[in-house]
This record gives sequence, C-alpha cells and structure tokens, in this order.
Amino acid sequence: MTDTNLNKTKQESALTRIIRASEVDTRMLGMIVVLVVIWVGLNIATGGIFLSARNLYNLAVQTSVVGIMATGMVLVIVARHIDLSVGSVMGVIGMVIAWLQVDMFPTIFSLDSHWNWSLSIACGITLGVLIGIFQGWFTAYRGIPAFVVTLGGMLTFRGGAFLVTDGRTVAPMNKTYQLLGGGIDGSIGTTWSLIFGIVSVALLAFGMYRGHASRVKHDFPTKPIWLQLLMFAVMAAVIFGFVYIMNSYNKPRSDIGRGIPVPVLILIAVVVVMTLLSRITKFGRYVYAIGANPEAAELSGIDVKKVTTFIFVIMGVLCAIAAIITTARLNAGTNSMGVSSELLVIAAAIIGGTSLAGGAGSIPGAILGAIIMQSIENAMILLGAGSGERMVVMGLVLVAAVWFDTAYQNSKK
Repeated sequence: MTDTNLNKTKQESALTRIIRASEVDTRMLGMIVVLVVIWVGLNIATGGIFLSARNLYNLAVQTSVVGIMATGMVLVIVARHIDLSVGSVMGVIGMVIAWLQVDMFPTIFSLDSHWNWSLSIACGITLGVLIGIFQGWFTAYRGIPAFVVTLGGMLTFRGGAFLVTDGRTVAPMNKTYQLLGGGIDGSIGTTWSLIFGIVSVALLAFGMYRGHASRVKHDFPTKPIWLQLLMFAVMAAVIFGFVYIMNSYNKPRSDIGRGIPVPVLILIAVVVVMTLLSRITKFGRYVYAIGANPEAAELSGIDVKKVTTFIFVIMGVLCAIAAIITTARLNAGTNSMGVSSELLVIAAAIIGGTSLAGGAGSIPGAILGAIIMQSIENAMILLGAGSGERMVVMGLVLVAAVWFDTAYQNSKK
C-alpha cells in the first residue's frame, strides 16, 4: 500500500471514529449535506433569489404546513399504515373554520370578536379529532386497510370541502386569526426573535450538560469534550443564523425586521411535542413496537387497535393545525386547499428516513424531508415552472425517495 493510500485510509478511519463518537445519525448527516448542495444549486439557478432573506422567510412559512403534517405521518408509516387523506382533511377543516368564522358566528358575535376566531379554532380541532377517530376505527377495529380507508377519505373530504360552501371562497378572516398565518404582522419581531434564539441556545447547552452528567453518573461512555463543544457551536450557529435571516427580512416600505413567523413557532412546538411523544412515552414505544412486529406487540399486551386509532386522531389534529395556518395565511377558505399535499407530506416522511416497512422513522428527519420537498417546489415556482411540471418533479422525487429507502433497507440486511 502506498503512503498516499495509507494516509487516506487513516483519514477515513479518523473521520469514521469522529462520526461514531458523536453518535450522529449518518443518514441524517447525509440529508443535511444533500440539503446544502440542493440549496446552493437552486440559489445559482435562480440567480441568488433562493437564498435571499425574503424567500427563506416564505420558505419557512410554506414548510411549516407540510412539516406539521409530516410529523404525524411519521407515526402513521412507522405503524405500517398510510394516510392518503391528509390534504383533503386539511381542506375540509379549513373550509369549516372559514365558514364558521365568516358566515355562522357573526350572527352571534362580530367577526372581530375574540370568541369568533377562538371558537372556530376549537371547532376545527374537534373536527380533526372526529375524522381521526372515524378513519382510525375503520382501520383498527374493522380491519380495513388504511390505504383503502384514507383513499376513500381523500375523495369524501375533498368533496366535503366543496359542499361546505358550494365551492364558494369564504373571506375575510378575523384580523387576530390572520396573525397565525405569518403575514405582514404574523411574526414576533426582531427583539423577541433574538430572545427566542438566546433561550434556545441556553436550553441546548443545559440539555447537553444534563446528558453528559447523566452518562457520567451511570458510567456510560461519553463524547470527548472538544467534540461536544464543536457540536454545540454548530447547533448554536444554526439557531442564531436562522434568527438573523428572519430578522433581515423587513416589513413592506420600512426597515423594521419581521422576525420569526408565527407558523414556524407553531411548527417548532409541534416538533418538540411529537418528538417527546415518540421518544419518552409508552405510546411512542408502542407505535415503534407495532411497526417492528404487530403480532408480537399484541402478544406482549399492547392494545394495537387503541394505539392505531390514537395515531389517526393525532394525524387529524395536525391536519387541523395545518388548516388553521393555511386559512390564516390566505385570509380565506378555498375548497382547493391541501390539493396534492398528501404527496409532499408522505415524501417528506420517507425522505426523512421513515421506512415503508414500518418500525423506523424520526420527527427531525421528516422536517428535513419537508424542507427538501418544499425547497424544490419553491425554486420551481421562482423559475417559472407550471403546475404540471412541478407535479412531474414531485412525483419523480417521491419515487426516488422510495427507491432510496428500499436500497437502504436492503443494504442493512
């Protein structure tokens, strides 16, 4: 072996040891690299527009809707099911919220009343729960494949979105409610965004310290201090970089920065809750156990039917949250809301590492997948691509994601 090859082998071994010591998911690391490459390529293709503060702000808001639903789709697919109805469910819930807020509730109290928007949100989330129970019950207790149940739901709820107002667009929405969509005033401003960044970094430092202390206490292997500091510095830089970009996008005809949009804060809250739900609760462990082996899970005492139903309830609630953000952003309810969203949501989950074979998947991975999918669609719009061209590309990306998942699973055998 030549000196060059020997040095290369040593370098590769050192890099492998560092990655192993950091306990970073190699697939997740690869996705981050792919995302960076995609962003650089799209920025060049769009003449520098893609990575502008304005476009990244809009991309963050657009990703929020897909990302929120993708966190629920992870649990659905992990449990060996699929939900083809998420776009239609979002559409019908959005139309119901808009109809209640604009046509029904103003007969009791004014459109500007706080009761108006708060009750419409409560009704929308309740409807999401009921839809989740409906689809989960047929899947779990009647034994109908989720593919069939949700395919029927996709058609039924899309028709329902049209029937709510006979295809009529309903507008305008309550002004306070509109803030949830991340519009002109739908952000928290530069000061609060900076505070959010500082608090996030402080919580990150505290979490890493507690994790290190716990490992030392229980005599578990620990990462080298320099590596922990490096990982902290990288994550802190990402957080402050995000805050800087959001603060750099000014409100129209002013030099006042917008700050972090409200939909992104909602997405962050959903990611935190869903991550904790999947990692540290019995329900989360049950979902992964069911996905790994449903028969063994049932024999071990897990109520598979109940858990399955609850998964679809969660999916329904997340669709309702996505509907709230979408109607608030559009300042209207339209029966076309959520059309083809199921494609983006499923693709985001699969690209993020959720296996169609069940039993494997992560919430952060799904968010990365959502960012990748939304980035491609966003750039195609900037490049002037039509809806047909965008659908072709999105379809090819979905097929490629499934192919990659299959190849990855086979490589582990």
